Amino acid sequence: MTTGEQEPRPHPRQEPPQDPRPDTRVDDYAALASVGPYGVRPGHALITMVEPHPGHEYAYNRWYEDDHYYAGAMAMPWMYAGRRWVATRELQELRYPEKSAVAQPVTAGCYISTYWVTEGRYDEHMKWTVGINKRLNRDGRVHQDRTHVFTAFQDHAATVYRDGAAGPRDFHALDHPYAGLVVQVVDADGPHQRAELLEWLRSRALPERLHGSPAAMVTVFRPTPLPGDRMTYVKQVEGVDTRLTLLWFLEADPRACWDRFQGLDAEVAQAGLGRVELVAPFIPTVPGTDRYVDQLR
Repeated sequence: MTTGEQEPRPHPRQEPPQDPRPDTRVDDYAALASVGPYGVRPGHALITMVEPHPGHEYAYNRWYEDDHYYAGAMAMPWMYAGRRWVATRELQELRYPEKSAVAQPVTAGCYISTYWVTEGRYDEHMKWTVGINKRLNRDGRVHQDRTHVFTAFQDHAATVYRDGAAGPRDFHALDHPYAGLVVQVVDADGPHQRAELLEWLRSRALPERLHGSPAAMVTVFRPTPLPGDRMTYVKQVEGVDTRLTLLWFLEADPRACWDRFQGLDAEVAQAGLGRVELVAPFIPTVPGTDRYVDQLR
């Protein structure tokens, strides 16, 4: 071939015209929106406490905040509020009891994410979440260097407020700028004892603890079993018939008021209604940043 000559180009193959709109079954959304519950009460929650593997903390945080929080959670139907929380090493060392049925060691699980799901929409949400997580995994959009320490969908059982009808409600809790969160996990001796435990918490123990405290409310949840077609890296939920999960929403940094959360295990034990398996303080993450990542170890 002499200078300036070019190989002849083959005649381009004619492709059929492409539909500019991908197949999203868009018309189905109008039909789905016209049926079923659509209130704002947090009838269900996803509570997921995770430990990134050593050396992968920054990568995990960026993956979760930049992709998974949205594509794997907030973009899903009926999941209408969410918030991430973090436990620095200083906060991890406040946890108790030392021997925990939830976290081994008790310091495991430095990130926790909490999400509200509309009451009565658990089944619909689960259909979507299983499907989207299978797709995300297939597309290489799941960060594998992490361990699920305590991950469960849960049904709302009660909310107890410090100030009665004043202040934010539980459906505001993940949007209101609370300064801290304390996660308390309690196991009753059996299913019947759990009902008694819940009533004692709701009518006596929680109102007394909340009075004059920096905690504005406590939400109480019962775990539900994960579906059989869940992702294999998430273990089946334990304590479905016996466990309660309490979320204490704080108006102060938990380090400044930790004395108010000492002795929760002794209080439950003395009532003879169960045993506390975890009391763990967290502070909110700052979305879009890596703040606190260098304080996890």
